[in-house]
Amino acid sequence: MSGKHVVVIGAGIVGACTAIYLQRDGYRVTLIDKGAPGEGASLGNAGCLNASSVVPVSMPGTLSQVPRWLFDPMGPLTIRWGYLPAIAPWLWRFVRAGTPERVAQIAAALRPMTGPTVGMHRELARAAGVEHMIHHVGHVHVYRSDEAFAKDGAAMALRQSQGTRIDELGADELRQLEPELDRGYVRARLITENGHCGDPLKLTAAYVDHARRQGATVRRARATGFRFEGSHATAVFTDQGDIAGDMFVVAGGAWSRELAAALGDDVPLDTERGYHVVIRDPEAGPRTPTSAFEGKFVATPMDMGLRAAGTVEFGGLEATPNWQRADNLVKQLQAMYPRLARNLPEERISRWMGFRPSMPDSLPVVGRASRIANAYYGFGHGHVGLISAPMTGRLLGDLIVGRKPTIDPSPYAVTRFA
Repeated sequence: MSGKHVVVIGAGIVGACTAIYLQRDGYRVTLIDKGAPGEGASLGNAGCLNASSVVPVSMPGTLSQVPRWLFDPMGPLTIRWGYLPAIAPWLWRFVRAGTPERVAQIAAALRPMTGPTVGMHRELARAAGVEHMIHHVGHVHVYRSDEAFAKDGAAMALRQSQGTRIDELGADELRQLEPELDRGYVRARLITENGHCGDPLKLTAAYVDHARRQGATVRRARATGFRFEGSHATAVFTDQGDIAGDMFVVAGGAWSRELAAALGDDVPLDTERGYHVVIRDPEAGPRTPTSAFEGKFVATPMDMGLRAAGTVEFGGLEATPNWQRADNLVKQLQAMYPRLARNLPEERISRWMGFRPSMPDSLPVVGRASRIANAYYGFGHGHVGLISAPMTGRLLGDLIVGRKPTIDPSPYAVTRFA
């Protein structure tokens, strides 16, 4: 039992999982966050626990799509013109990560992070008393044409190369699986290894409450920098005063870049602005989380209603939301499930926009800071934060305690950008 004090900056799903694993190794933990636990990207995701999530955002042919992203503000992936100069260096790295060779390497690095997600979350949720929030019913990808089905073949082959089993379904089999789905969908692929969470915000809050019951301190504060003695950090500066510690973990999601810079690492972290809508008391919806290939979004049955989440908008942390993107998700849900009401009252719809902390190569930064011996990183998970949070927490625990890592940490090292 260590007894040493670790300060974890960020009380989202990654920080919560990290705190729990550190406590199991005997560390005292303080979790700090500028907001309530889970109110960042952990709140707004699609809730999917997809072990098969190994496909990077940048794929071969990405460069040719950039002009379309600039001219279609409602497209599945768009870039705000005013943000183009700021994101250009990130975008260049992003395009370079889309070569066939690099994509294969990224998929191989993502699988150890994502593969164990359902089992690891189930164990954590059981310990926190909320195992009922973890569902294991698979994930279905649906297509409106044979052409769309074929276009998704490369991504599916990439998943299969990492051990994912994929079952192809025809129209009749799809009707049996998802009877409420519009009959314009004619093909599907079912991935049974995947699961989902009924309420990501409540799950994160439950993990933080579990950590608190095990002795963690949870503080509402905004981290701004660090105090150092030589090559070691001794305290984190916050707007609520300094917090001393023996070790520090930066798990601040989209706000991690400045903290990493304070520790001496220039990390190419940017943000994808993600949107979701939730329709309460839906007349129809999926039994299984369902990805619509043409719309590039996921429809997930959740405890609070039917959620549609997805698409990507690059616009930084300051620009106001484009709520038309959320409203477009409502329209796509109505087209996907014909029995959904067409004139939904506002009180049945909730909209959200948040920030996915994204690296250009779709791999998170997990491991020790390059210059500060007692500082560690766990951020930049992009679309797989909820999915890979447990393995991130376990890996950080391995590295901090000094034992053999559960998985190879080298693909996630901050030094890969040096």
